[in-house]
Amino acid sequence: MGLREKLEAGHFAVLSEMEPPKGANVLGMIQNAKRVKEAVDAFVVPEMNNAVMRMSSLGGALVLRNEGLPAVIQACCRDRNRLALQGDLLAAQALGIDTVIAVSGQDPSYGDHHQARSVYDIDLLELIRVVGRLNQGRDMVGIELDGATDFFCGTTTEAGAKGKSTEVETEEILRRVEAGARFFITAPVFDLDLLEPYRKRLNGDTAVLIPTVMLLKSLGMVRYIRSNLPHIYIPEKIQDRLAAAPDKVRECVLIAAEIIREVKERGYGGVYLVTLGWEHRLPDIVETL
Repeated sequence: MGLREKLEAGHFAVLSEMEPPKGANVLGMIQNAKRVKEAVDAFVVPEMNNAVMRMSSLGGALVLRNEGLPAVIQACCRDRNRLALQGDLLAAQALGIDTVIAVSGQDPSYGDHHQARSVYDIDLLELIRVVGRLNQGRDMVGIELDGATDFFCGTTTEAGAKGKSTEVETEEILRRVEAGARFFITAPVFDLDLLEPYRKRLNGDTAVLIPTVMLLKSLGMVRYIRSNLPHIYIPEKIQDRLAAAPDKVRECVLIAAEIIREVKERGYGGVYLVTLGWEHRLPDIVETL
């Protein structure tokens, strides 16, 4: 059963971010994905996370697909205009990739090419509508296509981010649902109580909410997030637990696995695993589930 079928049927789905290489050597990416292929329903290849130049999402996804691995692309408003976005989506469909996550993309100031210029020819809501138009067999200006796409479209949401208005973010989710989005990847969540107000307000048949579980790497990383990234809430008890752990890497893995189990127990549609370059730790996480 594929990702779309699982989510539409209400079954729990596991998505894992699989960072493409900063270079042409794809062996590591393939090996990391194959190690957990039995436990993961789809590998999401991000489009230059944090504006760091890497292999494109479409290229990385095709590499995985050629190895028989289910891959999801990101379509990013930051990097391409409406012509290029539509062209990449048509290419993805022709290559057998039928799930796309629409994202805005981080500002280039976060990345390694500070002179890069953002495109933002269309915004995130427009991009979701573009996917819907292509599925209907027409491009953005209404010209009929020689073969429609059949994308299952997801996007991101700031639901679960500390300090966000539940009312405002819920309305934004509903606008994206109306535009054609069918599942939503949240901000990294370490306290699922922050997501409960959204889950209560959203009909699971309309919008599938998929919490992001981010693998922590060290006590220093926890302290940095707590001090500098106020939108990501890490409870103090997690910091204390990690400070007391003799094997901190192992404890980080256990924390991630425990949150994943709680996500499943609470009845969410799935989970999105983010390891921030530590894809080699994915087997350690999934083996504890």
